[in-house]
Amino acid sequence: MTLRHLVLVLGDQLDPEASGFDGFDPAQDAVWMAEVDDEASHVWSIQPRIAIFLAAMRHFAQALVKAGRTVHYTRLDGEGNRGSLAAELELAIRTHRPQCLVMTAPGEHRVLKALQAVAAAEGVPLEIREDRHFFCTVREFAAHARGRRQLRMEFFYREQRRRHGVLMDGDEPVGGQWNYDADNRAAFGKAGPGRVPEAPAFRPDPLTQDVLDMVAARFADRPGNLANFAWPVTRAQALEALDDFVRHRLVDFGHWQDAMWPGEPWLWHSRLSAAMNLKLLHPREVVEAAEKAYRAGHVPLASAEGFIRQILGWREYVRGIYWTRMPRYLELNALGAREPLPGFYWTGDTPMACLADAVGQTLEHGYAHHIQRLMVTGLYALLLGVEPQQVHAWYLAVYVDAVEWVELPNTLGMSQFGDGGLMGSKPYVATGRYIERMSAGSLCGRCRFKPAERLGDDACPFTTLYWDFLVRHEERLASNPRMTLQLRNLQRLDADERRRIAERSAAIRRGEVDA
Repeated sequence: MTLRHLVLVLGDQLDPEASGFDGFDPAQDAVWMAEVDDEASHVWSIQPRIAIFLAAMRHFAQALVKAGRTVHYTRLDGEGNRGSLAAELELAIRTHRPQCLVMTAPGEHRVLKALQAVAAAEGVPLEIREDRHFFCTVREFAAHARGRRQLRMEFFYREQRRRHGVLMDGDEPVGGQWNYDADNRAAFGKAGPGRVPEAPAFRPDPLTQDVLDMVAARFADRPGNLANFAWPVTRAQALEALDDFVRHRLVDFGHWQDAMWPGEPWLWHSRLSAAMNLKLLHPREVVEAAEKAYRAGHVPLASAEGFIRQILGWREYVRGIYWTRMPRYLELNALGAREPLPGFYWTGDTPMACLADAVGQTLEHGYAHHIQRLMVTGLYALLLGVEPQQVHAWYLAVYVDAVEWVELPNTLGMSQFGDGGLMGSKPYVATGRYIERMSAGSLCGRCRFKPAERLGDDACPFTTLYWDFLVRHEERLASNPRMTLQLRNLQRLDADERRRIAERSAAIRRGEVDA
């Protein structure tokens, strides 16, 4: 049989309705999927991240076969695995001799270029189709960005709300305002979060367990714990997770979305980003479910809007930034940061309680919520002056929902200000007092460092480094109106105090400040 189309499916394209399958004819087309070491090792991915991709891929391939589609699938532990997507595709082309390669647009620039190069070298056409798993195409985002002096997510978000009729009453936003972020910044009291609704856990079936066993053996040197692996890896599980979140946690999500508490990794967060990024869920159905719950009176507007903004706003915005700015975006380093990533980011072994909690949770589960990422692990790296590419590689390696199109702009741009203000209008910098406030003192109370102090043996490294950051970048930030108050406070420090801050910051960077 002559093979007409070999449909390429990557690990984050697990949707049988994806554009790559349009016009699929089981009589003359086939599917190609490959697990390769390269995708687990180009960044040092932790075990949960590797496992969720492979388990979801194998379940998806199994579903395709049951639907009557021919699938040419290469397992990571299969004999003769050539180790990279490019090498495996080259072998597949020479073995099956398709007339054309077809695929949905990849989510990573590196992968796109590698597959295009193979197709060109082998003389086989490669048809790349639009990824329909978004509200906004890359071309539409480019049109939005064209001619604008500044890009800001808020204006893009409002445009998307109008265009798709989300949380709208005619031409006006529901409730009379676009953004309820000010209502969604509460911290817990001293008693903590109280009873948190239990999130669904998806017990590994034999197929998933086989993956977990293989990952644990093959990547034994990587961090992570697979004993409690319970992520959704099928479409049915993802839908169950969505329904559970909307029913039980969305109601309080908005109010507590920025709060932290030690030993509470999940709180009221949805944990749906991995399922959406694997394409097990469509963002449209997630947004529709949240809006429906609000319209039915089950959840407050602030919670529904805050959750929807993360998907219809940030998720779409960062994808647009990524694909309109790559490959140059990956090399940006506006603040000239050159420090290495501290080793404790791979162990959690640090006397700073907030970092030990966030990093330990991350390595254990492959998960941390957005404030832990932005204002704990990300903030410390920014204040320390870590090279943003190293921070990016860590985030891409440790989170189960990390795909480069969404992770890179959020990390290099939003978290590390490496793009100089394209993603965010200011560096997100704060002292240890922010962490103290958002955790109601629960993290700082476990730590020997004092968040209110910037100098002395007990001074919080976040606080010392915050003032050092302002000193080092004072001239660069002087023209930023959103930094005016912080820089005005900096003026109160005399030359001697600035010198002492710089000396202690240097000691922190040398690893000389410890418990």
